[in-house]
Amino acid sequence: MVDFSVYLGLFMAALLAATIVPMQSEAVLVGLLLTGAYPPAWLLAVASIGNILGAVLNWWLGCFIERFRHRSWFPVSEPRLAQAQCWYQRYGKWSLLLCWVPVIGDPLTVVAGVMRESFWMFLLIAGSAKILRYLALMAATFGWWA
Repeated sequence: MVDFSVYLGLFMAALLAATIVPMQSEAVLVGLLLTGAYPPAWLLAVASIGNILGAVLNWWLGCFIERFRHRSWFPVSEPRLAQAQCWYQRYGKWSLLLCWVPVIGDPLTVVAGVMRESFWMFLLIAGSAKILRYLALMAATFGWWA
């Protein structure tokens, strides 16, 4: 019998981990992999879809948030936003390969939206990076490269 609550929990952990919510989807994924009770391919798919959708949410917010940059409640100072935009212009879309890195990855996906990165290019690069990160975790968990 399929326990959908386990997959839903993994999905939500991965989705939230891709936003500014402090969450560790990697720990959830590795824990589930170590139980041996769930097919690794399904766990990889669920975690990847959740994490990619979280990054897409960030990109979408980035597309619309800049219009509020002069409001007092705007979460980023004008100099910080300019610095992030300059950094993204310098390194471009390939910087999205780092979207899985803690601390810098989530803001990077927002900046990609602010900079109006093509959605399909964003999805291809960020999605690939996130899937590869989970594959590396699986390989480390099962000792595939030892």
